[in-house]
Amino acid sequence: MRISDCRALVTCPGRNFVLVKITTDNGLVGWGDATLNGRELAVATLIEEHLRHLLIGEEAGRIEHLWNLLYTGAYWRGGPVQNTALAGIDMALWDILGKAAGMPVYQLLGGRVRDGAIAYANSAGTNVEQVIAGVHDRIRAGFKACRIQLEMSAGSTYGEKSHPGARTTAADGGPLPSAGQWEPTPYLRALPQMFREVRQAVGEEIELLHDVHHRLSPIQAAQLAKEIEPYHPFFLEDPVAPEYRDGLVTIRQASTTPIAIGEGFFDISTCYPLMADRLLDYLRCDLGHIGGITPARKLAHMAEPLCIRTAWHGPPDLSPVGHAANVHVDLSVNNFGIQEWFDHRRDPNLRACNEVFKGGVIARDGCLDAPDAPGLGIEVDEDAARKYPYKRGYLPVVFRADGSVYPW
Repeated sequence: MRISDCRALVTCPGRNFVLVKITTDNGLVGWGDATLNGRELAVATLIEEHLRHLLIGEEAGRIEHLWNLLYTGAYWRGGPVQNTALAGIDMALWDILGKAAGMPVYQLLGGRVRDGAIAYANSAGTNVEQVIAGVHDRIRAGFKACRIQLEMSAGSTYGEKSHPGARTTAADGGPLPSAGQWEPTPYLRALPQMFREVRQAVGEEIELLHDVHHRLSPIQAAQLAKEIEPYHPFFLEDPVAPEYRDGLVTIRQASTTPIAIGEGFFDISTCYPLMADRLLDYLRCDLGHIGGITPARKLAHMAEPLCIRTAWHGPPDLSPVGHAANVHVDLSVNNFGIQEWFDHRRDPNLRACNEVFKGGVIARDGCLDAPDAPGLGIEVDEDAARKYPYKRGYLPVVFRADGSVYPW
């Protein structure tokens, strides 16, 4: 069973996705997700012009070997573009192996250790009353965990105000990133109050989470972790930027609030020292950016004896193929913690995903499952995907009040 071709398919059924299609000489097709939001064509070009030629003719079942061929074998290795391309290829190879074996991928990874993976949804609002209403909606939908975010203006999930002076149109008439404005002091004052009011309103049975989105310094994050500790947060997500990860020591010394971090990491070598020093409780890497299923299962196994659980990144810019890969790993690792979940098919702006993607994750009562179909259990309608061509887009940018650039 040798690889006969590897292609990148860029589609935009409401937002851009980079899909990887690998075919074998015996007619099997595997699909993977290689979406890097705002840099999609860089990944697609890497796959099409460079990695594709390394794969054609290779044995498709040698996944570990091929992963190292593309990662270790590259002198210039690592980084988000390269590891996202590698992730898409890796997922597609696992999909093929499952189809060849007639088994779902989770079975190849050791089989089920749970009936379903608990997921969390999101509730955001411009005031606490809206956040509370959103949490109650999620509870009625069956969720037992909810991430709560206070917006400074509508749609600003991570608390930024709109930035009226920012350019929105490029010289060629195309879009530029949406821009926001953010200051730490109002944020740090508002968050403990939000946690207090939400906890009082919804009780202790629902798990509450919050995403800082890399915006605080270590001492600011330590202050926030300490102040929300009485309201029993499930975890505080990405309290500092990856480049300040040594500051997790400061947060640990200040509070017992659980820490989740990792969506900005792209390499096992970044994660391991933090895990060894027990500076995090939930590992939040993105399977689509660390190289796929192969490194994710290694990270999970390394984390297990350190009492660290998984909480893989599951944002809207991960395609339904990537979400399927998440859940197959969730079902098969003993130290799974929780899964971020976004249902593309229920989003009114992404209804075209129903045309492009068939099968995939099954969501019920706040838990996620994978079908028993061979492979990842999801297929792509290529004709439908090509009806929705790529549209240039970016992640937002954020500025401080003085005009300096700040992490989004």
